[in-house]
Amino acid sequence: MKRWIGPLAVLLACAAGAHALTLHYAPAVIMGRAMAVLAERGVALHAFTATPRVTPQTQQVVRSSPDLYYALCRYDLGASGTGLAVTLGAYPAYQSLAFFDARTDNYATIRGTGRAVSVRLLPPGSAPEAGTIVSPSAKGVILIRRLAPDAVRFAAAAEAGKADTCRLVRITS
Repeated sequence: MKRWIGPLAVLLACAAGAHALTLHYAPAVIMGRAMAVLAERGVALHAFTATPRVTPQTQQVVRSSPDLYYALCRYDLGASGTGLAVTLGAYPAYQSLAFFDARTDNYATIRGTGRAVSVRLLPPGSAPEAGTIVSPSAKGVILIRRLAPDAVRFAAAAEAGKADTCRLVRITS
């Protein structure tokens, strides 16, 4: 029995190391692949791109809701002195603006039911100010969700989406 203790300890150490490495690197790999797929599907960089209404034929993301309107904005704040000006247009029902970093973490969500919302997204390391959010990573995705459970409300959500903006801006320090 004693001769198995050493190999068993090595096996456990390797398993723990592999587990830790997977937990550390998997989110960045997943988000990197997701950003590439979004680009391939025409999701613009620094602009919102609305997705078609979710139906069994259009559903490409597991667990997306057929009751929601979605719009996505990929961003890259790697250029020095750049940020994003983000606006969520007014919509009378539930809507939210969710920010995801390069590791898939949702680091901020703003609910804007019945009103427009404007916020500036600053690059990592920036000093937060009123009306700003600091991104923990240079790259990420911003997601708009609006309650639109039928075709009429989906059309209304798409109309509200015309006021959504996600544009690269120069920031001053």
